[in-house]
Amino acid sequence: MNKDLIAIFEYLEREKGIKREVVISAIEESLQAAARKSVSGASNVTVTIHPKTGNIEVYCEKEIVEDVEVASQEISLEAAREIDPDCEIGQFIDVVVTPKDFGRIAAQKARQIITQKLRGAERDVIYEEYRHRANELISGTIKRFVKGSNLIIDLGKVEAIMPTREYPKTEKYQVGEKVLALLLEVKDTENGGAEVILSRSHPEFVRQLLIQEVPEASDGTIIIDKIVRDAGYRTKLTVRSTDPKVDPVGACVGMRGNRVKNIVRELHNEKIDIIPYSADPIELLQNALSPIEIRKISLNEDDKVISIVVDDDDFAAVIGKKGMNARLNSRLIGYELEVQRMTDYNRTMAIQRHELASTDDPTLDEPLTAIEGVNSLIFDHISEHLQMKGYEATLRSLLKTTPEELVTIPGISLELANKILEQIRKQRI
Repeated sequence: MNKDLIAIFEYLEREKGIKREVVISAIEESLQAAARKSVSGASNVTVTIHPKTGNIEVYCEKEIVEDVEVASQEISLEAAREIDPDCEIGQFIDVVVTPKDFGRIAAQKARQIITQKLRGAERDVIYEEYRHRANELISGTIKRFVKGSNLIIDLGKVEAIMPTREYPKTEKYQVGEKVLALLLEVKDTENGGAEVILSRSHPEFVRQLLIQEVPEASDGTIIIDKIVRDAGYRTKLTVRSTDPKVDPVGACVGMRGNRVKNIVRELHNEKIDIIPYSADPIELLQNALSPIEIRKISLNEDDKVISIVVDDDDFAAVIGKKGMNARLNSRLIGYELEVQRMTDYNRTMAIQRHELASTDDPTLDEPLTAIEGVNSLIFDHISEHLQMKGYEATLRSLLKTTPEELVTIPGISLELANKILEQIRKQRI
C-alpha cells in the first residue's frame, strides 16, 4: 500500500473538498509522460492508481503475435494467454510493465505537473462553491498577513484574500480574529489557480448588512437605490418603499434605532445617512441636507453642476470634514456640487449690482412703475423711500441700494430685500 498517496487523497478530500477520483485522474494523466520515458520503446502506455491502496501500475498495450520481433510492442500468444486465456493472435492486450521503483522515480519527474493539475482541481472546487455566492456576506478567521497589509482569511475549505484596498484604513486586525466580509468575486490567478476576494469597503457590503437587518429590504418592500461611501467614515444611501404604508427610512432605522445601530457597530462606528429617494436631483439634495435649508439653488444641466447657497452657520456641516459630506452628496445626486456661504453670495451680488449701476445704459434711468414679483404696496413704499433720498424709482437707483437700506422700509424683511435686489439684477443680465 502506498501510504503517502492515500494520505494525500484523504487530505485533499477532507481539507480542500477535492474528490478522490479527480485527484487520481490528475495524477494518472501526469504520470503517463514519465512512464513513457521509463518504459523504453513502449507505445500506448497507461497508468492506473488504485483508489484504496494507492498502488501504481503501468500498462503497455501489446499486439499478440506468433513470433515476437519488437518485445516492447509485441507479445507471444502463450504469454498473452497467461493474462487472458481467451485471447487470440492479432488482438491487443494490456500488459503490466511497471518499472522497478517507478512510484518514487515517476513522482519526482511529474511533481510539477501534479501540482498544476491539483491546483486546477482546487480552483474548480473554489469556483463550484463560491462563484455563485458573489455579493453574499461570509465570515472567516484571519490567518496571516501577506504583502504588507493584505489579509489571508480562512473560510474553511479555502483561504480567501482581502486586499488592503478592500477594507477601511480605520480598521485594524489581529491574527485569529473573526471577520465578516462581502464575497466580492472569484478570479483566476497567474499560476492557474483561483482565489476568493473579500471586501469590507465596497458599498455593496453595507447593502447586504442592511438586507440582513431589515426584513422589508430583504423581501423587496424597501428598495435601496444608491449607496455612496467613504469607507470607515461615512455612508450615504437612498431608500424608497413599494408600499405606501411603509416608511422606508423608519424601517431601516428600526425601533429606537436598533437596526441601524447593529450595522454601525459592524462598521466600527462608521456614520450612516439614510435618505428618502427622489428622481429629481434637487429634491434629492434637499433630502440629503435636511434639516439644513438651502437658501439659493441653481442647476446647470449642460455641465451637470448644482450650485447652492446656505447660511454661514450651516456651511461647515454641508461641506463636512475635508469636504467629505459635499463629495458624497455630489456622488449621490450625480452632479458636481458647488457650495457658497450666504455672506459671500451677497457680497458677489452687491459687486455685480454696482458694476451694472456704473454702466452708461440710458434705460437704467427710465422710471419704474413696477418690479416683477413685488406687490404694488411694497413697490410704493420703495418709491417713497427713494424719493426721500432724492432719487427716482429707476433701475439704476435700485441697483445702488443695499439690502440694509431696504430693510428700513416698513414691511420689508432682509430676505425680501435680497429677493428684490436679486430680481432687479436678473432683469439686467
